[in-house]
Amino acid sequence: MLVRAGPNGMASGEIAEALSIPPTRMSFHLATLERAKLLRSWRDGRRILYAASYDDMRQLLAFLTEDCCSGNPEICGNLGDAFAPTCAPETCR
Repeated sequence: MLVRAGPNGMASGEIAEALSIPPTRMSFHLATLERAKLLRSWRDGRRILYAASYDDMRQLLAFLTEDCCSGNPEICGNLGDAFAPTCAPETCR
């Protein structure tokens, strides 16, 4: 959801509501992802906004791809297929 939200991110309350998760539980998960450097946060008035940390995600994906299956990339298959959209371009969000 945050990757799709873009660099402007979303408020923690909006994320919790969209996922039907209690706000306190959502805060716990967002803090964990932020400590892992997969999210960044900032305050906007009374709200805390969260956005995906694209550079850190890219580094994680590169690491996982380079180290795929202990140096046997053929085991991983075609990763391009894993990232192909599963919906028509006009309906993907």
